[in-house]
Amino acid sequence: MILIHKMIYKFHAYGHPNILGTHKTTLEFTKEKEVTLNGDCIIGVDAGFDLDKLNEFIKNSENKNILITIQPAPDDKKYGKINETITADVNPNFGSNKEFVIRKTDFASERTFGIKANKSSSDLNRDLISFLKEKKNKVSVIIENM
Repeated sequence: MILIHKMIYKFHAYGHPNILGTHKTTLEFTKEKEVTLNGDCIIGVDAGFDLDKLNEFIKNSENKNILITIQPAPDDKKYGKINETITADVNPNFGSNKEFVIRKTDFASERTFGIKANKSSSDLNRDLISFLKEKKNKVSVIIENM
């Protein structure tokens, strides 16, 4: 019998009026509270991820395949049912304490948490992007090894 230990890590991020979600190959969560329209891959600001905990997640994951779920806070009545999932391979050399980037390509920098993803910001549900254009709106980002 093979026993698989499922690792899960969760953080929150917030919306911003300048979120576009139109980049064709990447998506990003940033710890910055303010962003410009130039960051068309950014889909969440004031992200609450912890680099040490993410590195622990990477180290303890049994394989490189991950599932990332992005969903509005559970108490949101209008948007609560929007639920995006993304599959990717984890980058073992992730090391950014400011940016959390997921890429469709296999390019892996220190800022890149996931590569070979099946979605970028432009592929996400437009209702979710609309939700993320409001500063008060919050999403949960749940990362699981598969």
